[in-house]
Amino acid sequence: MDEKLDSTEETVKDEAKVEEQEVSTEEAEKTEETVEEKLAELEKANAELKDQYLRKCADFDNYRKRMMKEKQDAFDYANTNILTDLVAILDDFDRALAAGVEPDGSAKADLSPVVDGIKMINKQLRGLLEAKYNLSCYGVAGDLFDHDIHEAIAKVEGAVAEPTLSEVYLKGYKLKERVIRPAKVMVTMPDGSVSAPETEAENQSTDSETSEN
Repeated sequence: MDEKLDSTEETVKDEAKVEEQEVSTEEAEKTEETVEEKLAELEKANAELKDQYLRKCADFDNYRKRMMKEKQDAFDYANTNILTDLVAILDDFDRALAAGVEPDGSAKADLSPVVDGIKMINKQLRGLLEAKYNLSCYGVAGDLFDHDIHEAIAKVEGAVAEPTLSEVYLKGYKLKERVIRPAKVMVTMPDGSVSAPETEAENQSTDSETSEN
C-alpha cells in the first residue's frame, strides 16, 4: 500500500516537473519573441532617424548653397542701380561728342555745342549723384582749412587770420557724412599780419570785465 502511494507521489512529481519545464520553455519562447520584436522596433526607429538625419543634412546643404549664391549675386550686382543711371549719362556723352563731328568724320570748327553739352552732362551727373545717392562734393577757395576733410599738398604764407584754402586741386567728396575722398588743396597759413577774430565767448568775457570795472 505504501509502495503504491510512493509511486503515485513520484508520478505526480514527474508530471509537475514536466509541466514546469513546458511552462519555462513557453516563457523562454515568449521572452525571445519579445526581444526580437523590440530589436526589430529599435532597428526600424534607427532607420527612420537615420533617414531624417540624411534629409536634414541635404536640406541644410541646399540652404547653404542657396545662401552662398544669393550672397554672391548681391555682391556681383550690388551696383546695378547706379550703373543703370550712369549708362544714361554715357549716352549723353555720346550725343555731345557727336555734336562736334561733321558727317564726314572731321571735327567741326565750332565746338561750342560740345562744350555746352559737357557742361549740361556735368550738372546732370552731379545732381543725380547728390539727390539719389547722397554724394556731395566740397572744397572751394576761401574755405577754412580742416585737416579732417582736406589734404594739404602745398602751403604758402599770406594775410589771413586762420589757415585758408587758397587753391583747390581736386574737390573732395562725401557719401552722406563720410569722406570718401579728401579735397587736395593749397593752404594759405597766417603770416601774422592779420589778427584772429575774437570769438563770441571772448567778447562776452571782455564786456563782463568792462561792466565790473
